[in-house]
Amino acid sequence: MNKIKLDYLQNDSVAHIVLNAPKGNVLDAVMMNELTEVFSELKTNNNIKVITFEGEGNHFSFGASVDEHKKELAAAMLKSFHELFYNIINLSIPTIAKISGQCLGGGLELALICNFLFADKTAKLGQPEIILGVFPPPASVILPLKIGSAKAEEILLTGKTISADEAKAIGIVNEVFENKNILENSVNEFIEKNLLPKSASSLRYAVKAARSNFNCVLRDNLKVLESLYVNKLMETNDANEGINSFLEKRKPVWQNN
Repeated sequence: MNKIKLDYLQNDSVAHIVLNAPKGNVLDAVMMNELTEVFSELKTNNNIKVITFEGEGNHFSFGASVDEHKKELAAAMLKSFHELFYNIINLSIPTIAKISGQCLGGGLELALICNFLFADKTAKLGQPEIILGVFPPPASVILPLKIGSAKAEEILLTGKTISADEAKAIGIVNEVFENKNILENSVNEFIEKNLLPKSASSLRYAVKAARSNFNCVLRDNLKVLESLYVNKLMETNDANEGINSFLEKRKPVWQNN
């Protein structure tokens, strides 16, 4: 593996996953395949009590590869990306995202599926897909479930980026810390106090129980939105124009169809 680092910490009770493609830690096909391999490995490990995600360097992730959003690649990209969410649901191991710097698009969606999100003051969170003429299927389901429709729609329909403090105020982030070092130490303390004393087996059942509604809604709706994206959205002029204009570093020319 070269785009994902996996370490086992705390007597092999913590699976520490690092998105290892700085500076942007872009979730491209290679990284998604490597994540799938990691999840497959964790599936047979009964000792894991928590999975942590973070980005190498200054940023969590700029998101999924825009190049792989092009019409001819979008179906395969979405299928692979959404498989990550189904894998996390099926593992039912508690998950933590440690967010520094930019956490955007698919990067924020990976963080949002986690049970706990912790950030430092440098964190900037957003779903900018609409600016490119598309929409984010996982976030479109997860954000309303986590923070309610009003704030979710504000984020999804404007594409704006928010600070760590605003993300905490609206319920996306559990806690904000002054810098990455304090974030790291504080998350370690959180894990030692709240998760390591518990049974790994019982934690998995607790995650299944706590997320029974969340998982049902996400499983059902993600399939619907994946179809909407591939079969309807990507047949429009503007979705393709938005992606192509970004890649060509120019302003999009919308035709509103």
